[in-house]
Amino acid sequence: MTATKTATLVAESNTTGNTPTTAPSWLRLAGRGTVFLLFIVAALAALVLVLVPMATGSQTYTVLTNSMAPKYAPGTFLVVKPTPFADLRVGDIITYQIESGKPAVISHRIITVQSTQSGERVFTTKGDNNSLADAGLVHAQQVRGKLLYAVPYVGFVANTLGQSNRGMVMPLAAVGLIGYGAFSILQGARSKKRAKKETGPTA
Repeated sequence: MTATKTATLVAESNTTGNTPTTAPSWLRLAGRGTVFLLFIVAALAALVLVLVPMATGSQTYTVLTNSMAPKYAPGTFLVVKPTPFADLRVGDIITYQIESGKPAVISHRIITVQSTQSGERVFTTKGDNNSLADAGLVHAQQVRGKLLYAVPYVGFVANTLGQSNRGMVMPLAAVGLIGYGAFSILQGARSKKRAKKETGPTA
């Protein structure tokens, strides 16, 4: 009797030890939540940083100075949409060439609209963080567009690409971000299916 009971206990012990362990339900839930969150972040990043600028024909720039701080601090990513010169008003933030025909630009706010003696419409601009207005008047041919929206900090990354390389990188970035989001959600679905197989049907 004693030997039989001992053998039975050993068998039961071995059976229990071979039972596959599964992750706690809260851990699986947290994993699925993380995957879904990554997908949302990737989709929003693609939309805000890549797809909207491409769809609206906007140009992207990076704030490099403190002239528009604190709202538009250095490193802010600017999306600037081409806008008819006649539609620009006091209070608009515009990006314009510092010298007409030259690539260097600045993004400041329009503080006055006036006309020259010849009847030409021109702007006086000023950085929000500057005490004085900009010295030169802004003419129509200098203006690149009006600020559509801005994203803090992202400009540091974009700036490393260089202004000339962004046109090539943006479409690739869009595909990459959306692809990553789709991959993440697919992985989450596979993990959920695998977990169901491991647990088996419940009574």
